[in-house]
Amino acid sequence: MTMTLRELLLLQVRVIGALVLRETRATFGTSQFGYLWAIVMPAAGILVLVLVFSFVGRQAPFGSSFALFFATGVLTLEFFNKLSGTLMNTFDANKALLTYPPIKETDALFARFILISATYMLIMVLFFGGLILAGQAEFPANTGKMMEAFVAIALLGFGFGTLNAVLKSLWESWNYVESILTKPLFFISAVFYIPSHMPPAAVSILKWNPVLHLVEWMRVGYYPNYDSTVLSPSYPLGVGLLLTLVGLGGERLFRRLRV
Repeated sequence: MTMTLRELLLLQVRVIGALVLRETRATFGTSQFGYLWAIVMPAAGILVLVLVFSFVGRQAPFGSSFALFFATGVLTLEFFNKLSGTLMNTFDANKALLTYPPIKETDALFARFILISATYMLIMVLFFGGLILAGQAEFPANTGKMMEAFVAIALLGFGFGTLNAVLKSLWESWNYVESILTKPLFFISAVFYIPSHMPPAAVSILKWNPVLHLVEWMRVGYYPNYDSTVLSPSYPLGVGLLLTLVGLGGERLFRRLRV
């Protein structure tokens, strides 16, 4: 019997929902403390870095709180890295499940994408909320722009992660190449500096990095008077869309090679 479009969509939603629950249990365990630990660890890591920079006398390049400035950069970068790195291993981690006809490779990708995005949304809300309660930050000036930046990060991370998954399925050593490519991002994504304060020659090179635009986008949303001369929202969105199309197209094109 042929299924209607509505029935197919409902089936797709149920499959992805079940995969999200499976990913949650596999990643965080059955205990609620597992998910709590996943939220606490990134926050603790950022706190340690903030303390280290503060200990060596590092001042905030913008505003009065170095913790806030650093968090707007490092949380953006960490969200992107988590998406691109975790999605890269999706096909290997779900080989057994992918033998079932109702489950497609894209279902597994979307499930991981949803789980990671929801987790980092919660991490950001709790971390920025904690800074506000501690007197280290004011309320965001424009939460709408911050949400736009969050969606753009998710798109870029999904696109790069999907392409990574396809490349790794074709070449097992791709994860080592990806690690080399993404390692410098901490230093070239304006995590702890303002790119417009760099020499023009450096800015002309740094602005090719789409993650830098995402960091600037997040800061424009949080600070009331942060004027970025580098930010071009269409650039990371365009790169993210292109990578997504290439990644999903490659997944479809090379699907038979993974069977």
